[in-house]
Formats: sequence, structure tokens, C-alpha cells
Amino acid sequence: MRRHFRAKILVIFLALSFFSGCGQDTKAPLSFDETSSPENQEPQLQQSHRIDQSDIREISFDDIVFEMEEDTPFSQKLLPERVASLVGQHIRIRGYILPSFQQTGLTQFVLVRDNMECCFGPGAALYDCVVVKMLPGRTAEFSIRPVAVTGTFGIKELKGPDGNHLAVYSLIGESVR
Repeated sequence: MRRHFRAKILVIFLALSFFSGCGQDTKAPLSFDETSSPENQEPQLQQSHRIDQSDIREISFDDIVFEMEEDTPFSQKLLPERVASLVGQHIRIRGYILPSFQQTGLTQFVLVRDNMECCFGPGAALYDCVVVKMLPGRTAEFSIRPVAVTGTFGIKELKGPDGNHLAVYSLIGESVR
């Protein structure tokens, strides 16, 4: 059961490694599809998330969950307003860095809800991972412990070679603690 999830995450990692920086300005933030740009978002609603003294919105993976039937293809229309309103927000989210071949100096990684030590079912949900790309000059170190990642939240669809979605959330990372 965990093999399917691990294989899916490995494909995300390999896709990130292969496509990182291909023809893009490395100083530019992650690009978003036209349909996910802040101009196309509905007006923001009052958030109930905790905000600390530095205006960082504390969220959890529970805050970015959305309803999706197992055989339904992803569409941004599935995202509730509470998730869509997070686009462009300065957030902090806690999770686990998905292990990769590199242990230090990570410029990008996948942050997952769970460390896969429990019964994580086959085909993890799209909302259970966030693709993190660190700001230029910033890096992260792999840890087996949970980490808190601070950065700017976005929606960026990442599809595998078969056209299926591997991830839909992105974060332009500022710090990992």
C-alpha cells in the first residue's frame, strides 16, 4: 500500500529534479496557471487561521483539504474559497520533508503531511503534499523530524508523464525550521 504512495512521491521528486529551472528565470517565483492568478481569485474572505506577530498565517494540512471523488480528475473549481484565498499569502505549515537522494542544501523538496510510518493508503490525496521551491540563496536540510516551512502559498499543478496530477500546491520557501 505504501509503495504506491512512495512511487507517486518519487515521480514528483524526479519531475522536479528534471524540470527545475528549465527555461525559467531562477529568481522568478513559481509561475501559476492563469486560472490561479490572484486577479482571477474571488474576493478573499476573513480567515480563521492563526496569524503571528510577523503576519505569517499558521496553517495545517487540514486547512488545505478539499472534497474530491477518487476517480474525478482535478480541477481548480474543486478548491473551496478558504483554500483559494490562501494563494499569495505568507504562511507557515508543518510537515515532513520527503526523503530524497540529497540530504543537505535542498533548494526544492516535497513537504508531506505524514512520515509514512502509519497506515498511509494507496494513492495519497493531492492535498497531502506541497511542492516547496526555496528562494534563491536559501536551502533546507533533510530531517526525519517534522519541520515548519514558511513562505508564499500558491497553486501550481504538477502532472506526471501519464497526465495525472501529482501535486497541486506550491510554496516559495523562505525558511525551514
